[in-house]
Amino acid sequence: MTTTDVPQQGEAAASRQIGRWLRGWVDRHPGTALATVGGQFLLGVHTVKYLVLDLLAGRFPFREAVRQGAFMASTALLPTIFVALPIGVTLSIQFGLLAGQVGATSLAGAASGLAVIRQGAPMVAALLMAAAVGSAICADLGSRKIREELDAMEIMGVSVIRRLVVPRFAAAILVGVGLTGVVCFVGFLAGYVFNVVVQDGAPGSFVASFASFATVGDLVLTIVKAVVYGAIVAVVACEKGLTTRGGPAGVANAVNSTVVSSILLLMAVNVLFTQLYMVFFPRQGL
Repeated sequence: MTTTDVPQQGEAAASRQIGRWLRGWVDRHPGTALATVGGQFLLGVHTVKYLVLDLLAGRFPFREAVRQGAFMASTALLPTIFVALPIGVTLSIQFGLLAGQVGATSLAGAASGLAVIRQGAPMVAALLMAAAVGSAICADLGSRKIREELDAMEIMGVSVIRRLVVPRFAAAILVGVGLTGVVCFVGFLAGYVFNVVVQDGAPGSFVASFASFATVGDLVLTIVKAVVYGAIVAVVACEKGLTTRGGPAGVANAVNSTVVSSILLLMAVNVLFTQLYMVFFPRQGL
């Protein structure tokens, strides 16, 4: 072997090492992400299918859905109210100052109220659902997974999706819609009180301007968002819980991944919803 062969062999070894690292990176990150998204999509499709079939056949576990809904509501209601209050006040401050600068103080109610209904309410409810409800669902299913309860159910012929996922899915949608309504009421009320008491706004002007610009389409969009966001939180949390591995540490990692993934997905879907609504239902003025 000549002296010129040694650098060539070193370069070849380095190239092979870089190639192995790149393949491992692709498998760990983009590949895993695509597999996760595919699994969540399939789980969502099967969940919706079984939900419809069980409702039509009268086999839907209403008692379990009610129990899960009560747990979700008790977990997320107070945090949602406490977050909705400063959101409503903050929007009232910002739009009140902006309206005062342009000489349109009478439109403060319309601006802050529409901001709460169109964007604030569904997003606040969804984020609290992801943080409080999604983490609880993932922790519950993840604990069952590492204790091999889910494997035992499959062996006994009990569908995990029908028995555990479907009632949580339905409960999350109903609770998401309910929390969105709570945020709409609390946020608008907080903005109204702050505008009237602190900013010396006219009560009648605040309400009248909001009533003039708000439409039924705004409420329909909010309800549709709440339904979709609740479904997203439930599917992501259930998929992360059902695929948990690695013992108690794996459950903690799955819960963390549930919250992060749900929030990122909710933000992306919110942008898509807003853009589509503005394209198909353009508004004139405010």
